[in-house]
Amino acid sequence: MTHKSSFLVSSSFYFLSLVIIAAHHATSLSSVVLNPSPRQARQENSVFLAEQNTEPPDYRYACLDQSGVAPSSKYQSNLKSLISSLSSDAATSNGFGNRTEGSDEKDMAYGLYLCRGDVNSSLCHSCVEDSSRLIQQHCPNNATAVLWYPFCLLRYSNQYFFGNLTLKPRIPMFDASQNFSSAGEFDSDARILMNGLIQTGSETNLMFGTHVFNINGTQKRYGWVQCSRDITSEECRTCLSNMLEDVVNCCEGKRVWRIFSPSCIVMYETQPFLVNGPGLIAPTSQQGEESSNRRKLLVIIVISGVVVLTLLVFCTIYFRFLRKKKDKLALQEDGLNPVFYQDQTDEENDMSADLPTMSLKTILETTRKFSDEYKLGQGGFGSVYKGVLPDGKEIAVKRLSKTSGQGLNEFKNEVILIAKLQHRNLVRLLACCIEQNEKLLVYEYMPNSSLDFHLFRIEKRSKLEWKLRISIINGIAKGLLYLHEDSRLRVIHRDLKASNILLDHEMNPKISDFGLAKVFGDNQRQANTIRVVGTYGYMAPEYAMEGLFSVKSDVFSFGVLLLEIISGKKNSGFYLSKHGQSLLIYAWRLWCKGKGLDLMDPILERSFEPSEVLKCIHIGLLCVQEDAADRPTMSSVVFMLASDSVNLPRPTQPAFSVGRGFKEKESSSNDTTHDSINGVTISEVEAR
Repeated sequence: MTHKSSFLVSSSFYFLSLVIIAAHHATSLSSVVLNPSPRQARQENSVFLAEQNTEPPDYRYACLDQSGVAPSSKYQSNLKSLISSLSSDAATSNGFGNRTEGSDEKDMAYGLYLCRGDVNSSLCHSCVEDSSRLIQQHCPNNATAVLWYPFCLLRYSNQYFFGNLTLKPRIPMFDASQNFSSAGEFDSDARILMNGLIQTGSETNLMFGTHVFNINGTQKRYGWVQCSRDITSEECRTCLSNMLEDVVNCCEGKRVWRIFSPSCIVMYETQPFLVNGPGLIAPTSQQGEESSNRRKLLVIIVISGVVVLTLLVFCTIYFRFLRKKKDKLALQEDGLNPVFYQDQTDEENDMSADLPTMSLKTILETTRKFSDEYKLGQGGFGSVYKGVLPDGKEIAVKRLSKTSGQGLNEFKNEVILIAKLQHRNLVRLLACCIEQNEKLLVYEYMPNSSLDFHLFRIEKRSKLEWKLRISIINGIAKGLLYLHEDSRLRVIHRDLKASNILLDHEMNPKISDFGLAKVFGDNQRQANTIRVVGTYGYMAPEYAMEGLFSVKSDVFSFGVLLLEIISGKKNSGFYLSKHGQSLLIYAWRLWCKGKGLDLMDPILERSFEPSEVLKCIHIGLLCVQEDAADRPTMSSVVFMLASDSVNLPRPTQPAFSVGRGFKEKESSSNDTTHDSINGVTISEVEAR
């Protein structure tokens, strides 16, 4: 692609990004109608919100009129009695109450209050009293209304609603002054952590839960969830999960946010939830004319975006055609004719349609024709070489061996998988190449090599202090969680190990090597194979013995890796040391004796946090339990790692390991050494 065409496409991308950002901003500003008159609210059946109070506390309310007709005087009288009885009841209740007032069905009033699970009856009573006054002040002519005060919720209607899950209206609040510096932090932290809190909070008697999350060992977040007690636990989870989905639309990238609905509330903040905690910034009122202007601007932006997108698609197709034609001519000049494998199907020919290709000529130039001095390592499926592009960018090229066990299917699998996976803890695939009987993958270059290079060498391991190790553990866990639950595909890696964890220039971990990965359908939970492939010491017992694999197989591998990171020792071969047992059994016995810290790498003594180390050992032992059903999911693992006070279940004895009671028969998938970058082995274990 010429510099001119590259500049045009880049400019189109840049302008399109501005259009999308502007459209999102305009949409978010024009999506809320603030403080219309009661008459307008009745006519449009809309929600209106309170302005920011000049004095704390801050609150939100919604006046809803389902009938469009002003309530009768009898209903208003019943409503007044109802609100008074709810306020009185709050003084002696356990924080929740619902009542009905009236004898004639057409004039009956239904209401409830819900106080925060951590406030006493005195504060609950005071909150409901204040809410009663405010809701009548703001919604004097509405038959249905709901008000959210800092410590309680008050709701009434002329229609029976007890026990009905109500998700709307949804009222978001966020602190616009507390944005993340980089994208993606919400997806990888808040949603995962809050999902765990939703599961536990919805099961409590009060349907209420709070938690302190430890983010990367340096920052704390405070989560809070609560549901109205007239719905079931299952409906509570549904409500909270729906609120959490809304956060992606309104508050992604925000450190502080709250979402209110009539049946549940979700909050996520950087400060503890105090009785007189800080209020959040509320939207300011806008004039009708400004709203109209925004709508016009939004229409213009959308039309402009469509035009730019059309131009971008046309330019991309046209310049891709020119580039392929130019590459083909260049190869012919050098006597290299591009050819594909004869057994390749049409689908395989199209596998790089969504992924940039790099010519063999370019790769040969960047790697000095696969020179030994550019070789980074030898793996189970081939060699990895470093390359330097003309612009100075460094790359890593995986060259599939012609005699490798990874055929075209595995190669295609890795290309398609990684092209669709995007996460900061997964290695990024830049391009692929199938020419002259060569199958090549081009990755981003990881200057700090793999985790095993640092972890299992005494001179390198000394630099892995505890803070860095816990950061690596968290990163691996989040990357694996993305594969299992958060990506468009449910991916089972099947070969998670220290040598497949690469480290970037800041020592951030990135999971690599997806040659053995498998994709599951939406409803699929496990699968069988007669071809058991992987690395000995990391394979779950049900996979090694029966060929049965699932997300829990990866969880087992993660548990082994976690214990290796803590101890600085390899699981495979550990039984040959003076301990005479596997790393898993050794860790289990120390933990049972209350001597878990004896497992820790002695190098960590100057930097470790005892409670964190013991918690990680505990989590590791939970992950390597023999029964796959007993092992936690990766979402639970991430939640446990981030939590300072969660109660962990007691683990059972780890799964089988080769030791004095077993004999090992191991055959390599090729003749590579066991400490290679991508060494892949097939192992069988028999009882003596």
